[in-house]
Amino acid sequence: MGMAERIYRTVVATDQSARPSSKTDDAQRRAEPRNFFLFVGSHFLTKLGDALSNPKTTLTWLAGTLGVPGWMTALLVPLRESGSMLLQIGLAGSVQRFAHRKWAWSLGSLLQAASMFGMALCALFLRGRTAGLVLLGLLALFALSRSLSSVASKDVLGRTLPKQRRGRATGWAASAAGVATLGIGAGAMLLGPDTLNATGYAALLTGAGVLWLLAALLFTAVREPRAKSDGEDSQTRLRMLFRDAQLRHFVIARALLMCTSLSAPYYVMLAQHHLGHSPRLLAAFIVAEGLASMLGGPVWGRLADRSSRQVMVIGGLGGAGLGATLAAASLWWNGLLALAWVMPLMFFALSLAHQAVRTGRKTYVVDMAEGDQRTNYVAVSNSAIGVLLLTVGGAMAALSAWSLAAVLAALALMGLCGAVLSLRLPEVETEDT
Repeated sequence: MGMAERIYRTVVATDQSARPSSKTDDAQRRAEPRNFFLFVGSHFLTKLGDALSNPKTTLTWLAGTLGVPGWMTALLVPLRESGSMLLQIGLAGSVQRFAHRKWAWSLGSLLQAASMFGMALCALFLRGRTAGLVLLGLLALFALSRSLSSVASKDVLGRTLPKQRRGRATGWAASAAGVATLGIGAGAMLLGPDTLNATGYAALLTGAGVLWLLAALLFTAVREPRAKSDGEDSQTRLRMLFRDAQLRHFVIARALLMCTSLSAPYYVMLAQHHLGHSPRLLAAFIVAEGLASMLGGPVWGRLADRSSRQVMVIGGLGGAGLGATLAAASLWWNGLLALAWVMPLMFFALSLAHQAVRTGRKTYVVDMAEGDQRTNYVAVSNSAIGVLLLTVGGAMAALSAWSLAAVLAALALMGLCGAVLSLRLPEVETEDT
């Protein structure tokens, strides 16, 4: 037994509840530890890249440094989140034409790297409205490339690891990235208040691009069984949303839980309003997000392998409570928000809630179906969420011009409703048969 397998059996496969499917051949069972660590390693690199280039923190701060108009800055998160989902219903057919879906994932990763390098050049040479337009355009390319990787990732995960292991793969990748992000943020806090300028942002984005290049290379080593390539067309997939009650219920719940993602830039805006634009404050937010991933990833992953819907409930309730608290504070306790530790702490808690939502819903949709049906479920649900994200994100951006408190309150209500609907979803974490 090799070292990787020993670590896997000790750290991950600590129980006998997740026996491989009878449909899984011996070679695939033997490749399970290898695939687990390759999945964790490649997704660790992309999650670390996400942390370095996060539109909720880094890109929002970069936009402020470059003098990008506020309405463009408010579109960064909705575009990044919705753009990575919007076209998946069409891309699913392209992914299904790959006999080994890992190649689709790696192609998407390479294109994401190219987008990061373009943003780095933008940080160095452009300013104002022009910089905003270029950032939004490159972010749209990044999001489209991410769509390709997203559809392929769930398919590869579902066909290379058994149920009650998949949540832990996602969770450990997030935790490992959290450790690295924590170190990066802590280092940035020590650099001083005037260190991170446009050149510093360009270096961060270049580093993120290199991470996606490495991830693309690593993921090609996954041992994946050959898939059939007879996918359905986009219209057939779209009809699933109306015919399949469980899928429809999941999509509605997930749409409401996107409050944890949409809330983040408003936390940043409040922090900038009360505490200024210091890079040390940005570093504090990066540290908070890294710490949340490091601590929350393994916990949420293990819990999701038992009940992914309950993890979604926890995340929704957490996001709702935080949003309501911050909305009240912005209206009646402004002095509280001026304390240097309050907003990073709130962002840490929001990041924990968002990590729960992400881990829960990713595990749920992978465990809910098998084979190409899984690919179709991922594509349909993500495309629907992409439309809703763009719509709700645009509405929240418009509402923010009137009141940040109103935005936070509306998103908190969404989170509460999403948690209630998630509680009514059926359990899907059962043994493969």
